[in-house]
Amino acid sequence: MGGIGKTTLAQMVYNDKRVNELFDVKAWAYVSDDFNSIRITKSLLESATAKPCDTMNLELLQGGLKDTLNKKKFLVVLDDVWNEKLDSWNDLSIPFLVGSPGSKIIVTTRNEEVISNMNAFPPNFLKEISDEACWSLFVHHAFGSQMHSDLIPIGRQIMNKCKGLPLALKTLGRILASRLDTNYWNAILNSNLWEMPPRKNAILPSLRLSYHHLPSNLKRCFAYCSIFPKGYEFDKKNLVMLWMAEGFVQPLGKNSLEEVGEEYFSELLSRSFFQESVQDNNRYVMHDLFNDLAQSVSRKMCIHLGENWERGMHENFEKVRHFSCFRSKYDVYRKFESLNEAKWLRTFLPLASPLGDEFCYLTKKVSCELLPKFRFLRVLSLSGYCISELPDSIGNLKHLRYINLSYTEIKSLPQSLCTQFNLQTLLLCNCDYLTELPAEMGKLNNLRYLDIVGSAIQEMPLGLGNLVNLQMLPQFTVGSSGSSIGDLRNLMHLQSSLWISRLENVASSWDARRANLHEKRGLKKLVFQWSTNSDELIDEKVVTDVLEMLQPNPKLENVKVNNYPGKRFPSSIGDPTFSILITLTSKASKT
Repeated sequence: MGGIGKTTLAQMVYNDKRVNELFDVKAWAYVSDDFNSIRITKSLLESATAKPCDTMNLELLQGGLKDTLNKKKFLVVLDDVWNEKLDSWNDLSIPFLVGSPGSKIIVTTRNEEVISNMNAFPPNFLKEISDEACWSLFVHHAFGSQMHSDLIPIGRQIMNKCKGLPLALKTLGRILASRLDTNYWNAILNSNLWEMPPRKNAILPSLRLSYHHLPSNLKRCFAYCSIFPKGYEFDKKNLVMLWMAEGFVQPLGKNSLEEVGEEYFSELLSRSFFQESVQDNNRYVMHDLFNDLAQSVSRKMCIHLGENWERGMHENFEKVRHFSCFRSKYDVYRKFESLNEAKWLRTFLPLASPLGDEFCYLTKKVSCELLPKFRFLRVLSLSGYCISELPDSIGNLKHLRYINLSYTEIKSLPQSLCTQFNLQTLLLCNCDYLTELPAEMGKLNNLRYLDIVGSAIQEMPLGLGNLVNLQMLPQFTVGSSGSSIGDLRNLMHLQSSLWISRLENVASSWDARRANLHEKRGLKKLVFQWSTNSDELIDEKVVTDVLEMLQPNPKLENVKVNNYPGKRFPSSIGDPTFSILITLTSKASKT
């Protein structure tokens, strides 16, 4: 039964310290109903080695997994297995044969036929938890440390309706905890949703109730997540940026949009609509039952085009507002042509394939003919495609708020991009061929996130100091003719970290002082970097004075100075007011 705790129990075993002492290697893979030996083997290899793997060749992947498991005592977890085909299991299990005696494989499944084909030990059937355990779990999430005697009888009746399912008890308990009054609890107890006739694969009434009693803003945010397929791991920061682009996040008091969006996320996480990934604590996933719920409440306005997708599976594309798919090695126009009917499309979001194709190619017909038709588009991602240019017509999509071109071969951005006055997020990470930004970038005064980390940008354009709403600017490259470091002066809302490179182009300490780093209280980490290949003669006094004037806020947590060409550090570097300074490193290019 879904939600009874199979994956949770497997996680507890997998993460137990005593288990770590028993096995040499551990690996975890989410399987789902798409039993793909390449994807699963790749997941196991990456989990076991904690390193990314680029190849998609099954023989090479199995060879790598064999080497990792060879003569080792291993623990492998295969989570949510549905496939009953013996051949599929035989192909997947080849690398397991080289392990040492005592190795274990744990399988979670809702399908008993899976077990017989795996030649497994008799299965452990998880039963609904006892009334005592139900009440203990319910009390923990609904009451916390403060019991309310008037709510206890109502709580016990609600508990009974959850029928011993831990996921239902936990989720509904956290919803009830938000309002500890009898009217609210009685409304949930007496809801008509409990009386819906049972159907195969129907949404649990407890989960429908949990959604029904969410605030409207959280309902929109959760329903949007139906564009993610089952088992997909997402990043909190990126999801918040998507919500912002769609207009789901509204300003609240002194809090920024990002802070409000993170509060939304934390609320959904605390109510179990999201949960942490087993593999990576910095990423999140939805339980399969919550994914089903999200698809149900999105009312076909959100679709994900899976590998086994057929046109008949979604008849009315005119209703579609938000679209995602997995990138393929070669994405031809036919894959997307049904979207011609989606005149009101707001999200175009290809996702990294679980098969991890290193190079993905997209026909120009999509960017030049299809995308310009989506006049109401707010989110556009072409990340991961081997595209080298965008058409000028991108400037006609006036509602765009989020553009992701990371990991592309883009060489230049059209000047028409600078007319996207609603743009909030521009992601250009690891664009190896992108050497410059459009000259009039300073006009994008609603831009909040500009990420060029790993790209080949030589210098920032003039007018960047006009982007006073920037919250995130991870990297700033000082130019010899473009923006000066003084353009940082008015960017008072910068958060997290800032890497300032090519400091040899700072002409005077006065310009360095104009950067006003001392007042940027949101920054936690700063990196100052000089180039190692600069052929210009170094003025020792200017270099020292520049570093002196780049005095950051004293509450900074981490400062790094890379390739500093001076012979001495200014006195301010050792100032005792830097009480929270964690590390300070220097790689001097001269002695």
